[in-house]
Amino acid sequence: MATYTPKNILITGAAGFIASHVANRLIRSYPDYKIVVLDKLDYCSNLKNLLPSKSSPNFKFVKGDIGSADLVNFLLITESIDTIMHFAAQTHVDNSFGNSFEFTKNNIYGTHVLLEACKVTGQIRRFIHVSTDEVYGETDEDAVVGNHEASQLLPTNPYSATKAGAEMLVMAYGRSYGLPVITTRGNNVYGPNQFPEKLIPKFILLAMRGKPLPIHGDGSNVRSYLYCEDVAEAFEVILHKGEVGHVYNIGTKKERRVIDVAKDICRLFSMDPETSIKFVENRPFNDQRYFLDDEKLKILGWSERTTWDDGLKKTIEWYTKNPHWWGDVSGALLPHPRMLMMPGGIERHFDGSEEEKSASYISSNTRMLVPPTKTTSSPRKPSLKFLVYGRTGWIGGLLGKLCEKQGIPFEYGKGRLEDRSSLLADIQNVRPTHVFNAAGVTGRPNVDWCESHKTETIRANVAGTLTIADVCREQGLLVVNFATGCIFEYDAAHPEGSGIGYKEEDKPNFTGSFYSKTKAMVEELLKEYDNVCTLRVRMPISSDLSNPRNFITKISRYNKVVNIPNSMTILDELLPISIEMAKRNLRGIWNFTNPGVVSHNEILEMYKKYIDLDFSWENFTLEEQAKVIVAPRSNNEMDTSKLKKEFPELLPIKESLIKYVFEPNKKTSAE
Repeated sequence: MATYTPKNILITGAAGFIASHVANRLIRSYPDYKIVVLDKLDYCSNLKNLLPSKSSPNFKFVKGDIGSADLVNFLLITESIDTIMHFAAQTHVDNSFGNSFEFTKNNIYGTHVLLEACKVTGQIRRFIHVSTDEVYGETDEDAVVGNHEASQLLPTNPYSATKAGAEMLVMAYGRSYGLPVITTRGNNVYGPNQFPEKLIPKFILLAMRGKPLPIHGDGSNVRSYLYCEDVAEAFEVILHKGEVGHVYNIGTKKERRVIDVAKDICRLFSMDPETSIKFVENRPFNDQRYFLDDEKLKILGWSERTTWDDGLKKTIEWYTKNPHWWGDVSGALLPHPRMLMMPGGIERHFDGSEEEKSASYISSNTRMLVPPTKTTSSPRKPSLKFLVYGRTGWIGGLLGKLCEKQGIPFEYGKGRLEDRSSLLADIQNVRPTHVFNAAGVTGRPNVDWCESHKTETIRANVAGTLTIADVCREQGLLVVNFATGCIFEYDAAHPEGSGIGYKEEDKPNFTGSFYSKTKAMVEELLKEYDNVCTLRVRMPISSDLSNPRNFITKISRYNKVVNIPNSMTILDELLPISIEMAKRNLRGIWNFTNPGVVSHNEILEMYKKYIDLDFSWENFTLEEQAKVIVAPRSNNEMDTSKLKKEFPELLPIKESLIKYVFEPNKKTSAE
């Protein structure tokens, strides 16, 4: 593994929290490196964070804005900068809901200025761009494997959207101009020197003042926390061993609910959580969970060193010794701070003095929302109430929308499928009449992922599914389990184009992919459970042609496609049927596709006719396809006689495609 040795490093935003720990570490450990810090000293920056480096000969501080192209170009040239570590950004999600334009200015435009300066000067050997785990969006609550570096970016708030936008610029400059870029995406970080708008320092300072700890919503949101010195070490490793053009997650698999963080801080301050924790109005959107796969960084030699208990104790000790480090932070301690955004804020100097920059706005909206007290009377149990697993998945999300549309009470499960106790807790809390399991592992971005993550696939698809079936059987609950029909392939008894489809009682014959093996295995075992309704979905399609999981969206973006007839599932028609099946308490195995088959070319012909007259594509053979995929794909026709008999109105696949997908999306130019 090649090791990179920088000479002159520019660190942006290094008077802030994470970057100051990185700067101090590099200045201390590598006296031969010259470290130039560029920071505009916004509200969450403090020169005192750099006190350990103040007298070091290899340290230089420059006050300035990364948005100033002249200043950035001047520094790169005069300081002979060969490496940039770009931390500077607006990072507080609450602020992004109130002043999103400032986030665009700092996070996107500022990054663009830096990249352009690198292109113009032509002297940069490493550009490390610091991003966030929030660009991935929510992780499935029941996911057993975190987002890896190739996962899709699905930001959900203005802050994460600007960070994702900045990442796109970094990637583009790497590809277009050959800039040697590396991107990092990290979990939440805590420790000394952090401005108290963030959760942990806010709770610590409030606890020190004997005030209640405000929690957004119900506190069930899950986060992963890394101690600052561990993160600084991660950046040290990436600086020296990171590979150009790569992305590295900096994360931990040790997750905690916000409510548990508050309880831990209450415990360390000998406070009663029942009286010290207050629930307040939630954010406009608050991601339930972020979960990262950090294996790639571990391969470089990094690992988390600080335990949660040790890190939290160190952090509390530091704030106890330095209660006035940030001066007057009363505005930051509000439940929903909207404060000190540029222009404005406080400029803090090495000697601890403060200088007002201009007036700032502090919201007075501090209304506290406390969960209602439970009454002793038991409300009448609704005739239907669904417990749905797979909230952030495609099918799980659509099920929730359908329930809302039909007025069916439902809640999403919070437990992990393989965790029996958490499933029981969900059932006791929700008291459902039916359970829907739309969770599991299909692969990221496709089933090829499962070939190299076999234990994770088994844990989710086999152990998890069997656990939920077993728990629900004990509780007398029907489980509607979304399975797959990709466990068959055309053979002599079911030849392609014959119209002879596989029936529910047929034994699976496709073992080309590990994903399909696990699904066939668990389906066989589920036959022993009389409380399960197994729905074999195939190549799901919906009217949302922007969804990357939609089969039509996938093949319309491929350079080449095979042309094989297959049974497929039109979700717009069949998901409402799945709810009706629950109402009828149907059980057993069901081929859950529309009658008949449709080929790739037939779908793309419809796409061309209804969506884009100029659309074109190329075909290739299965042999050619095999060269660009890891695992073979299942191709088959399913016999839907059983489903059609129960639901006679079910449309054939081609008619359903036109009615539910192409007609609603028809473009004027194609009319």
